Amino acid sequence: MEKDDKSIHKFDFNLICEYFLGLERQGPGSAEATIKALSFIDNLSKESNIADIGCGTGGQTMIIAKNIEGKIRGIDLFPAFIEQFNLNAAKLNLKERVKGLLGDMKNLPFREEELDLIWSEGAIYNIGFNRGINEWRRFLKKGGYIAISEASWFTEKRPEEIEKFWLEAYPEIDTISSKVYQMQKAGYIPVATFILPENCWIDNFYVPQVNRQDEFLSKYKGDKTVEDFIANERFEAQLYYKYKEYYGYVFYIGKKI
Repeated sequence: MEKDDKSIHKFDFNLICEYFLGLERQGPGSAEATIKALSFIDNLSKESNIADIGCGTGGQTMIIAKNIEGKIRGIDLFPAFIEQFNLNAAKLNLKERVKGLLGDMKNLPFREEELDLIWSEGAIYNIGFNRGINEWRRFLKKGGYIAISEASWFTEKRPEEIEKFWLEAYPEIDTISSKVYQMQKAGYIPVATFILPENCWIDNFYVPQVNRQDEFLSKYKGDKTVEDFIANERFEAQLYYKYKEYYGYVFYIGKKI
């Protein structure tokens, strides 16, 4: 693609929402990765209050609910995502303790020290990792946990093409050690970090998009904006296949001091 390729964030929110609404996942991840992250968190009970921020349609939220007790509230900016979230919870008979709420991660509807666990898979970039972990901390009880998956560099140096792409898409991307330091500085004990395996990107995120892209191009035939959007998604996938040893998503789990 040419140098004027867009970041996904430059496209219309409604277009992005419609596209990802047709997919099971709105970002890289897996049930196994979610469960592994949960394994580092203790002291959860039926009385626990949990928030999944930037929950999307709730793929990971439902996995959490199946594996732990407690009340879970999912927060997302897109009404269609929240509608599907609540439908998914109802289908799984989880609606008594799992509820999706329309909201902004920059203005969360929680009281101070209300939550036992804050969860966010692949979404904190919307506010920025450092800002998110600092601003959200006040909603956690002392000893509460935060679990976040975040785009990170695996190496100190990387090829110019992939570095330029990510710095334009998400300037806060950084190395794992830098993210752990930010978490510690924000007032958390770093409990665990682990890299999401390639299947979280390829099998669970990029491969399912192939048919969705064909559907979108057929539905909006001749629409330049849609064509550009699909080209952008395909280019992003190509970059991952080419440079996946240099970057990926990392789960960061911290405990509030």
